[in-house]
Amino acid sequence: MRFGLTILPEHRWSDAAPRWRRAQELGFDHAWTYDHLVWGGLPDSPWFGTIPTLTAAAMVTSTIRLGTFVTSPNYRHPVTFTRDLLALDDISGGRFICGIGAGGDIDSRILGEPLLTPRERFERLAEFTGLLDRLLTEDHVSHRGTHFCAVDARTLPGPVQRPRIPFVMAANGPRSIRLAVEYGTGWVTTGPKVETPDQWWAALARLGGRLDEALASAGRDPATLERHLNLDSSPQFALSSVGAFEEMVDRAQDLGFTDVITHWPRPDGPYAGDERVLESVASEVIPRYRRRA
Repeated sequence: MRFGLTILPEHRWSDAAPRWRRAQELGFDHAWTYDHLVWGGLPDSPWFGTIPTLTAAAMVTSTIRLGTFVTSPNYRHPVTFTRDLLALDDISGGRFICGIGAGGDIDSRILGEPLLTPRERFERLAEFTGLLDRLLTEDHVSHRGTHFCAVDARTLPGPVQRPRIPFVMAANGPRSIRLAVEYGTGWVTTGPKVETPDQWWAALARLGGRLDEALASAGRDPATLERHLNLDSSPQFALSSVGAFEEMVDRAQDLGFTDVITHWPRPDGPYAGDERVLESVASEVIPRYRRRA
C-alpha cells in the first residue's frame, strides 16, 4: 500500500512550503493539490495556481511524487498544458503524476463556456486525454477535433519520464473506466455520494468489479494499473482518528486498492481535523504497512 496526502493550494507559500516538506518527511509516497480556478467546496477561500504550486513543491522536496488531483479540460488546453507539464516533470526530476478527470463545471462557467451534457463532458475528456497522450509522446502534432485543435505543435524536449508522464485517471462511470484502462498508469475513484460508510464501501466493491471487467475486455493485465482511492470522499474524514484511518486503509486494501489518499487536516470546513492525528498516522500506521510489505 502506498500513501498520498493532498495539500490544498489555499496558503501563501511561506505557510505552504513547510507542509510540502513535511509530507515528504512523514513518509508519504505522493502529495497532491487540486487543479481548479475555484473549488466548489471552498468558493470563498484564497486559491493559488496549481502548476506554480507544484513547481515550488518540487524545489523544496527531493523524493516524494507530486500530482494534480485532478486536472480537467474545463480550463486547460492540451497544447499549453503540455508545456507546463514538461517543465514540471523536468524540474521535479521525473516525479510528476498527472491526475486527469472530467471535472465539474464551475471553472468552465467562470470562463463563459457553454454548459455541456454528461456525454459531451466525457467526449471532451476523451479528446483531451488522447491529444495530451500524443503531445507527450510525439513531436509535430496536429489535431482538429470537436473541442481542441493543434497545428504542428512542437513538444521538444519531451518528458523526463518515458514513454511519458503517468496519467492517473479519475473514473466512476463505465465509459470513463474504459478510458482509464486505455490511457492510465493508474485509476482513481471517489466512489459515489452516499449516506453511510458501509454504502460507500459496497459501491467501491462494485466499481472495482467494473474495472476488472474493463481490464479483461481490453486484455490488460490488472497488475499494470494502480488503483488509487480518495479516502476522504467517504462520509467519514479518514484523519478523524488514527483508528478510523487504519480501518479505512485495511478495507481499501481488501478491495485491491494499491494507493490511498487523504487530506492535510484543516481547522474547519472541509477536511476539518487535528494535525496531531496526521503525525500519529505517519509515525504509527504507515510504518506498519511498510513492514507488512
